Amino acid sequence: MAAPGIEPLTAGELAALGVKATAEPGGASWRGDALSVARANLWLRTASRVVVRVAEFKATAFHELERRARHIPWERFLRPAAPVALRVTCRKSRLYHSDAVAQRVLEAIEHRLHAAPAVAPALAPALAPAADEQDDAEDAGAAGAQLFIVRFLHDVCTVSADTSGALLHLRGYRQALAKAPLRETLAAAILIGSGWAGDPPLEDPMCGSGTIPIEGALIARRIAPGMKRTFSFLEWPETDATRWRHLRDDAEEQQRAVAPATIRGADRDAGAIDAAHANAERAGVSGDVEFVKRALSALPEEPAPGLLATNPPYGVRVGEAAQLRNLYASLGNTLERARPGWTVAILSANRRLEQQLRLGLDERFRASNGGIPVRLLVGNVSRG
Repeated sequence: MAAPGIEPLTAGELAALGVKATAEPGGASWRGDALSVARANLWLRTASRVVVRVAEFKATAFHELERRARHIPWERFLRPAAPVALRVTCRKSRLYHSDAVAQRVLEAIEHRLHAAPAVAPALAPALAPAADEQDDAEDAGAAGAQLFIVRFLHDVCTVSADTSGALLHLRGYRQALAKAPLRETLAAAILIGSGWAGDPPLEDPMCGSGTIPIEGALIARRIAPGMKRTFSFLEWPETDATRWRHLRDDAEEQQRAVAPATIRGADRDAGAIDAAHANAERAGVSGDVEFVKRALSALPEEPAPGLLATNPPYGVRVGEAAQLRNLYASLGNTLERARPGWTVAILSANRRLEQQLRLGLDERFRASNGGIPVRLLVGNVSRG
């Protein structure tokens, strides 16, 4: 699963892992074994979670749902009495009551495992509030419960098992936050979408808590984003722990000792720089990223080539856009002065503010950041 708009990037990442995947709304799909699932969780930088299709069948009455659900091999994904969370959606189907569907699924799990599942406390009152699969709000997966996604559409029931647990953007390092933090998956999408592969210099002159430079350092050093976290599939009865250790060991051997390029982040807010330093330390890349307190207009001149990637303020509140026009104009002027010949990648939510940049930029993808529609714009800063 991936945020709408960046599915092709996720499919491209899977292709680089040797997996033939197809981009589709809300993610990318492929047929593969348990090793491909483990590798995807370990290496994907732009995905929000990895789910496995468990069953798909038609049911127009509850007795059909009960019968089919009892044939699902729940024991492959759950140990007896393991905590369970259900996310149920029902659309354009005769079975439209999500709580009733959830109750039948829980009964089927109990029948198959000969033990009543422990329902995740956060979902116990309503079992599973209606939510779309693309909703990446923090859920029971982060609390240690095995999440199953049950979706009814046109009377067809699809059951999927979450393999990731906590959402994949939770790498473990971003604990210190600045204002309007950028999720790790979207920061990685900015870099991958711009075509940056880790070798040219990288700079973010408005870095906030440092997510773009840190994700850049992880890419440059070939550090798998899932190296420092755990996943729900590791608790499955059929998981081969030895194969998982070998996979992590192989990933560790691929790491570079240092980033081959200069990676910098700057911000005028001293608190943001402190947060960036702390996050880089937790990510294990503090020696690869230079953070400095500096105003945008003080960006020093540096020869090409390189990538300047940033997530400037959007000006979505009433009256903010007018205040930000000078900031965007200053960014455009500063780039022409200090970064001629560089590639620039900007996440933008305001076309009028974009015009203040006076740069020739092309749209690479559309996505959402904190519920705000955004576009990734990429182009080259002219020389002279």
